[in-house]
Amino acid sequence: MNYKVLLVLCCICTAIYHTEADEHNHVYEDGDEVVLWMNTVGPYHNRQETYSYFSLPFCPGPKGRISHYHETLGEALQGVELEFSGLSIDFNGPIDKTTYCEVQLTKNKYEAFVYAVKNHYWYQMYIDDLPIWGIVGEIEEGGENHYIWTHKKFDIGVNGNQIVDVNLTSEAKVKLMPGSKILFSYEVRWHKSNVKFADRFDKYLDPNFFQHRIHWFSIFNSFMMVIFLVGLVSMILMRTLRKDYARYSKEDDIDEMERDLGDEYGWKQVHGDVFRPTTNPMLFSAIIGTGYQVVTVSVCVIVFAIVGELYTERGSLLSTAIFMYAATAPVNGYFGGSLYARMGGKVWIKQMMISAFLLPVLICGTAFFINFIAIYYHASRAIPFGTMVAVTCICLFVILPLTLVGTVLGRNLAGQPNYPCRINAVPRPIPEKKWFMEPAVIVLLGGVLPFGSIFIEMYFIFTSFWAYKIYYVFGFMLLVFIILAIVTVCVTIVCTYFLLNAEDYRWQWTSFLAGASTAAYVYMYSIYYFFFKTKMYGFFQTTFYFGYMALFSIALGIMCGTMGYVGTSVFVRKIYSTVKID
Repeated sequence: MNYKVLLVLCCICTAIYHTEADEHNHVYEDGDEVVLWMNTVGPYHNRQETYSYFSLPFCPGPKGRISHYHETLGEALQGVELEFSGLSIDFNGPIDKTTYCEVQLTKNKYEAFVYAVKNHYWYQMYIDDLPIWGIVGEIEEGGENHYIWTHKKFDIGVNGNQIVDVNLTSEAKVKLMPGSKILFSYEVRWHKSNVKFADRFDKYLDPNFFQHRIHWFSIFNSFMMVIFLVGLVSMILMRTLRKDYARYSKEDDIDEMERDLGDEYGWKQVHGDVFRPTTNPMLFSAIIGTGYQVVTVSVCVIVFAIVGELYTERGSLLSTAIFMYAATAPVNGYFGGSLYARMGGKVWIKQMMISAFLLPVLICGTAFFINFIAIYYHASRAIPFGTMVAVTCICLFVILPLTLVGTVLGRNLAGQPNYPCRINAVPRPIPEKKWFMEPAVIVLLGGVLPFGSIFIEMYFIFTSFWAYKIYYVFGFMLLVFIILAIVTVCVTIVCTYFLLNAEDYRWQWTSFLAGASTAAYVYMYSIYYFFFKTKMYGFFQTTFYFGYMALFSIALGIMCGTMGYVGTSVFVRKIYSTVKID
């Protein structure tokens, strides 16, 4: 008995060794084992509501099971649950129609299959990292009878000693009847293909959906908006400032009576308060530091996606984002810590902790909440406990120490206040102004134009993530990102100038929130997209959608708000360092 167990373990280890070698280098010799991995099954309209393939009463093939461990953190977080199919496939070895298992339809199994057919369940498999999709079954036109596909026909294309194409044909439609016996079979056909290995993922891309002409048209319109806004800032602000400079330089020609009557007004009047530390400087500096980090991570991931075609590897995009976020933690600490020090903050350790864990806590808190729902539904999206521990360790032993290093450097290298104007001891009272000059109104209107510049791209991104499309046009994403940054900076500068001209010096939070309000419009668009562009249903999918869209909007808001604040900060320093202040 022990001898047999040992023999089975040896066979499994050998199979694992060969599988990993083949799947990693994608090079096969004739007769080498090709593994068919079964991933997930779930309703077509709910892409994120996925379950283990064998959660339905499918039966595996006769070959011994091969244990699979997640190769990357991204795979585990995305709910990839590869299980060995048990089907024997050899490279360049054709297989005629072969029955590999049978299922006796008990009441529970019958109801499970019927439920899957009614909800348009389909499944995903992998051969040599190439995804394959198949439908579980279909309903008769009258809706009375339910059928299941029982035969899988694989047509595999090879170029030399590499697999470059896989197609699945579902055949043998069998009516579901309680107590009946269903036989499952498969066959494999091999053919030579001219597709290059580097181009084998091109068939999964959908140029017709992304419609590059629409992309270019959208970018052209956004670019024209950029030109208009930059011209607006240059023309209106510079001309207005030139008049202000001229008026302020003629102080010798203005008597005290005229000055008292209000000849001097506008942004110069708040020069003693404009660089006053904002309310809640600890939270503000933490958010700005996080924003710098999010901007850096976004640019790096987009560039890596363009250069490395990350969409071809399971979970690689998410793994890259996590790695970059951890590696760029010093950026967060440096800019957040230096800003907090310039604002006179003393409790820098607390500020550093908030800065390091602000976004991770939001993400992990939302993800863990959704994870409890996924566990309740027994969905494959449930994050394993080991993955939770790994994420926690990354936060504690990578992000936190690197943020500490950045904070120390920021406080020592850029923590000294170097404002062009001195700050008054007593804050100046803020005069009453028209309703449309209130910070709340400015914040509300500040995100309209930035949202308009990314509106089209948001549709493609949403459809790629929430539907069955692979997003690969990262070059367009980079252009849209640059346009978004320019539009956000220009809009917040204009908003801040109007605010200062109304003698309101509360520009820090206003400039940040004016840029961040773009995210509010994105989230409102996501609500419209859910109800009018998708057919999602169910508590789990709805929670998943709105939870992760909230996280996406928060990250986008922090990024846009930081870009708006940084651009506005440069502008404010410039105008107050140019004008002579008595």
